[in-house]
Amino acid sequence: MNIKITLPDNSVREYPKGTNAMDIAKSISEGLARNVLAAKVNGEVRDLSRPINEDASLQLLTWNDADGKSTMWHSSAHLMAEALESFYPGIKFWVGPSVQNGFYYDVDFCGQAFSADDLKKIEDKMAELAKQSNVFERKEISKADAVSYFTEKDDQYKLDLLSGLEDGTISLYTQGNFTDLCRGPHIPHTGYIKAIKLTNVAGAYWKNDSSNPQLTRIYGITFPKKSELDEYVAMLEEAKKRDHRKIGKEMEIFTFDDDVGPGLPLWLPNGGVLIEELEKLAKKTENSAGYSRVRTPHLAKENMYKTSGHLPYYEDSMFPAMDLDGEKYYLKAMNCPHHHKIFKELNPSYRDLPIRLAEYGTCYRYEQSGELFGLMRVRSLQMNDAHIYCTKEQFSDEFNAVNEMYLKYFRVFGIEKYVMRFSTHAPEKLGKKYVDNPELWKQTEDMVRQVLIDSKIPYIEVPDEGAFYGPKIDVQVWSAIGREFTLATNQVDFAVPARFGLTFRNANNEMETPICIHRAPLGTHERFIGFLIEHFAGNFPLWLAPQQVSILPISEKFNGYAKKVLQLLRNSDIRGLVDDRDEKIGKKIRDAEIKKVPYMLIIGEKEEADGTVSIRQHGKGDQGSMSVQDLSDRINKEINDMLNA
Repeated sequence: MNIKITLPDNSVREYPKGTNAMDIAKSISEGLARNVLAAKVNGEVRDLSRPINEDASLQLLTWNDADGKSTMWHSSAHLMAEALESFYPGIKFWVGPSVQNGFYYDVDFCGQAFSADDLKKIEDKMAELAKQSNVFERKEISKADAVSYFTEKDDQYKLDLLSGLEDGTISLYTQGNFTDLCRGPHIPHTGYIKAIKLTNVAGAYWKNDSSNPQLTRIYGITFPKKSELDEYVAMLEEAKKRDHRKIGKEMEIFTFDDDVGPGLPLWLPNGGVLIEELEKLAKKTENSAGYSRVRTPHLAKENMYKTSGHLPYYEDSMFPAMDLDGEKYYLKAMNCPHHHKIFKELNPSYRDLPIRLAEYGTCYRYEQSGELFGLMRVRSLQMNDAHIYCTKEQFSDEFNAVNEMYLKYFRVFGIEKYVMRFSTHAPEKLGKKYVDNPELWKQTEDMVRQVLIDSKIPYIEVPDEGAFYGPKIDVQVWSAIGREFTLATNQVDFAVPARFGLTFRNANNEMETPICIHRAPLGTHERFIGFLIEHFAGNFPLWLAPQQVSILPISEKFNGYAKKVLQLLRNSDIRGLVDDRDEKIGKKIRDAEIKKVPYMLIIGEKEEADGTVSIRQHGKGDQGSMSVQDLSDRINKEINDMLNA
């Protein structure tokens, strides 16, 4: 009996029932078979060796696919566990997932000493084991047998995992001398792993609960080629130089203070400039696109978040409630419920739609202390938020306009590599993780998918990562050195407007519920500025630079003229300062270079007599002399060209 296999190009091939994905890869080309790591069968990522017994869609996953990388990195976690066990017999393992860049495994060393100094010997052992090309063998067993196996090993961690699994869903994987409880999938054998780097050691509480024992979390990354590891290591070195925490401190952009609290950034004056310029750009862009600006409070009653559904789905990420006058209030974790209330107050008809409500609203989210990281993971965030309320007929145009706004911003910030990560629901989790309305899920996902196809914007589709109220797009961008960031989001909400009773009167004089699009093209100030610091290495484009000019008098005799020049530039909306320290001009130039000021204006006797300035440009050196007015015109033209690229 044959089965039909549909490939990504929609071609259909027939194979005997029970054929596996590796056999199919070999039937297509030997080259593909050598590079394929796993298979996606009807949307589920599987081992290449598992038989396919029914008609199916099939995608063969290589290193170039995110799911291919993830499979290899999860397999690498098992390889690391085998290497660890060879040096530290009797240790126990909790979980070992793949992450954005590599993998980790949480390990209980059971009293045996381990430190970062031991990573090199573990790397070497992993390389030795990888060369053995040991097959990852899957064995499905009953829950009773699994409990018996891990009871004999006295492994409380795996027994805890088993307590949450149903019989008939349990599998073990073995490679070489290591066996682990695991649902898979895995690469065919360890020989695919050619280059290994263990990167970090950290502490991690069992199940993220500080009342539980602390385990050792070991991070690593692997590659199919040594050259790719070399590139990655070089990127890490460059990333250290561009670390937004280091540059942010040097350039006096932001700080944290123990008395204020972790994850709550204080923006210094230079950071304030960055925020003002980003908001100015966003407001101008949104004004041209027909948005209306609103403002909402920083907290609200419990009942509003129950209505929105955020409390049951999102409570762990919200700050605890405050009890005021017998009512519970929560700090705002998202702006949308407040905007829904504004829409309801407007009481629109179909002629008023679409309504686009925008706000740079401050939100508060209770990130775990161990997850806080500079500006990238914070507890107070200012979001470039807006909600678009539209009819079904208007949806495609509105959703596409939001995507076009993303593309405009990419051009402004020089972001060349990006992809839209289209996150959908998992049907089996309706009513648990997702709103239980299969018809609307299908309808809205089809609508989003069609917009992406029609607009030819690059995207990947990822199941089981949607918002609880609808599908979403996460915008993935790559910085100048190739690091990936989740920058912003664009979400479709078909469920919550109805919960708030949001309606408009349609052309048939009937009340209809609008579709709501949640969008945040510039994400939050915190995350976006952190990204920009790394992307530009602090060398911000002229329009965004906190200080656009630094005026450097060669002696105190010329401080008066320097201040006049500064005022003339300020009259043309150019930001600058006068360095009137009693220092030699060489040191003033070096300090301005370190602070990455785009233009340095050197002033001495000749410049004062001629009414000019001598110009040095950051990273480019001497640019000759120019009148203050000509310099103002040059700077403003350069800024205008950048913002209208």
